[in-house]
Amino acid sequence: MADVSHRPGDISGHPDASEMRERYSRVLQTRGVAAVEELVILAGIYAAVSAWTVHFAAAKPELAISNLIVGIALAGLGLCMSMAPARSQDLNFVVLLLGAWLIVSPWVVSRDAGTGAILSNVITGACVCLFALTAGGLLMSKSGKSG
Repeated sequence: MADVSHRPGDISGHPDASEMRERYSRVLQTRGVAAVEELVILAGIYAAVSAWTVHFAAAKPELAISNLIVGIALAGLGLCMSMAPARSQDLNFVVLLLGAWLIVSPWVVSRDAGTGAILSNVITGACVCLFALTAGGLLMSKSGKSG
């Protein structure tokens, strides 16, 4: 009968120990990036529902539709990027562009958006741009250290 009992001890003799250490190290390096991308998800959800929470959906339906589309796109991108942060460096540029669009959309999409809509979009867009730049910087610093 085989002995399958758990024995406390060192696993350094395990043939895959070095590979497991390297994989664990890679996961820890990208964990901060995934946390920033999760903030992109939250910002995207807020952007999608902001027209109804700030109450400009009825007065500016074109801006509400723009925010809904951009918010869903941001939440989807944030979800994809948080699942594979090491491969998401190229998508950070798209998130940055969507954040910039949130900032300028009250003036581009609607002529007289109102203070609430402008403040909501500018603050949300600035946060999204900050998150994208932070994640990009973290990814670049991690790739610079490992390469």
